Amino acid sequence: MKLSKNIIYYGKDEQLAENIEIKSGPLNLIYEAGDLRYIKFNEIEIVRRVYVAVRDHNWNTVTPTISNVQINTRKNSFEITYNVENIQDDINFVWKAKIVGNSNGSISFKMDGEALSTFWRNRIGFCILLPMNCAETKAQINHVDGRIEQSIFPKYIAPQLIIEGRPSPVEPFSNMRALTLNMSPDLIVELNFDGDNFEMEDQRNWTDASFKIYSTPLRYPSPVEIKTGKKISQTFSLKLKKQSPILKSSQAENEINFTIERNKLISLPKIGLDESSHDYQLDQQEIKRLKALNLSHQRINLHLSDPGYKAKLYRLCEDANKLNLKLETALFLSKNAEEELIEFTKLLEEIKPPIETWLIFHEEEITTSKKWILLSKKYLNKYDNNIKIGSGTNVFFTDLNRSVTSTEIMDFVSYSINPQVHAFDNLSLIESLEAQGKTLESAKKLSKNIPIAVTPITFKMRFNPNANTLKEELKNDQLPSQVDVRQMSLFGAGWTLGSLKYLCENSPQSLTYYETTGWRGVMETMHGSPVSKMFYSLKGGVFPMYHVFADVGEFAYGKIISTISSNPLKINGLALYKENKMRVIIANLNYDTQNIIINNLSSSIYIRYLDENNFDQAIQSPEIFRTQKLQKRFTVDGNLKLELLPFGLACIDDFD
Repeated sequence: MKLSKNIIYYGKDEQLAENIEIKSGPLNLIYEAGDLRYIKFNEIEIVRRVYVAVRDHNWNTVTPTISNVQINTRKNSFEITYNVENIQDDINFVWKAKIVGNSNGSISFKMDGEALSTFWRNRIGFCILLPMNCAETKAQINHVDGRIEQSIFPKYIAPQLIIEGRPSPVEPFSNMRALTLNMSPDLIVELNFDGDNFEMEDQRNWTDASFKIYSTPLRYPSPVEIKTGKKISQTFSLKLKKQSPILKSSQAENEINFTIERNKLISLPKIGLDESSHDYQLDQQEIKRLKALNLSHQRINLHLSDPGYKAKLYRLCEDANKLNLKLETALFLSKNAEEELIEFTKLLEEIKPPIETWLIFHEEEITTSKKWILLSKKYLNKYDNNIKIGSGTNVFFTDLNRSVTSTEIMDFVSYSINPQVHAFDNLSLIESLEAQGKTLESAKKLSKNIPIAVTPITFKMRFNPNANTLKEELKNDQLPSQVDVRQMSLFGAGWTLGSLKYLCENSPQSLTYYETTGWRGVMETMHGSPVSKMFYSLKGGVFPMYHVFADVGEFAYGKIISTISSNPLKINGLALYKENKMRVIIANLNYDTQNIIINNLSSSIYIRYLDENNFDQAIQSPEIFRTQKLQKRFTVDGNLKLELLPFGLACIDDFD
């Protein structure tokens, strides 16, 4: 089957939403599918995104259908109107939008909505995302009761504490009707909110690269029943209170600089994959291809209350021995933990599995209590007291961040990452990459600098820990909620590369990604996609991200070199060093061809591309793709000009 370019790019045969550049006086911004994005004064980003969200009783986002879009733009102003339907299951909510940008730099966004059915919701209203670089910014808060308070945005990720059973905002950013930001000595911006009570959370907790201001405080009971005919209206507005007349307006960047900081080297962490969620055995070709990745470990998940875990351990130990891998072993205990551990240690003596580390979790806890860690150490150390024991949470960093971590009894701390708790589009996923590194910075502070294992890193949530009800059974033409079509695409490879960059540069102990095989892994099984009309994978083929892991794996036990992109939302990558050889892997994360200048290379390099032109060979015949002769290129004063096709990647080898 011949795949379309869009499927190769990002897994769907659909066009991405158009980005329309507009101006409001000295402000530059983008209109995209009902949202405002990247409101900037010169190169200072003021607001990352403004949108209206409808969240159901399980915190799932109800997809909007937009119609009757009218866009009127002038040189320094605009007016946009459109209609929206949010329809899903029993939810039927409609609303009208009016967005106005004036020549003086003021912007207003008004929504007027009505419920056409009775349903339960957790939130309806504006979400205003402030960029991550607002950290340590001074602010003035105007509260709804008339109080005025001065504060500062947190440097490290602020915990979302649970108070009296309800999540709390970042204080004192609550009960707000206005927020004034001192973005720089020459730029002061006022944000106003009307129609509800607004507060702020630190979305870096979930690797969103933003601070989110939202309506309907989380301390209020939820979900709430919305009756047919209920009207909801809100307004968000922005105005400049102080601006420098000297600053120039933003201009498009024709070339993106990617700089290698050769003097900043950090040891590469151990990198592995999670076990597959399907029941197929690894075949010889899959074993050969997985071994070629030079992985450190495979994660396995054992629920000791499940009678089938013993057979599972036998099978996964057999796979691990064939792959020459150690096991990162996650143990899930129940209320009968001691009996389970006694039985388990007997099994360990019988099988002698190649354990690298233990992860201790409890089936009824989000973060693991001290008593379960101590109990596990008591029995596991009898088997082998040299195996490191860690814990933390099997879900989000936010759960680790709000808990009291018993670091004194652990060898390392763990948490997982996925970028799709709040936003799901390509741009938002790209934005999340830098925030992954911020979780490590905060985790180190939280855990008093003991080692950190990020495990696993996935595109989508493996399960929803906040759901109020179980999801209905899937139809034959539906993908499971854990599966993302971008897994098999060039975008998936580029996103993986960015994740490796930001996490590796912040010195974790280990990283565990995705799964070994299947539509949540790095390659498809010989059985193919269970829903081939929606997940377009090749039976027995690899996914483009396979080559990212292979390229990095060839530098296992080497170093990662710090790199800087002048536009990381379009171009990003990493640099590796081992035995006098440097490798640079770079990705175009954008739908447009990008021109790049890579700095600080040697006089000549060798390059291999992975893009739409050789996609078929790369996934069908990865061994041939990887053994082809690389193209030799010469640099000019150590600088290489490069053109990368949409969502394409380049692997550059530089020999000293």
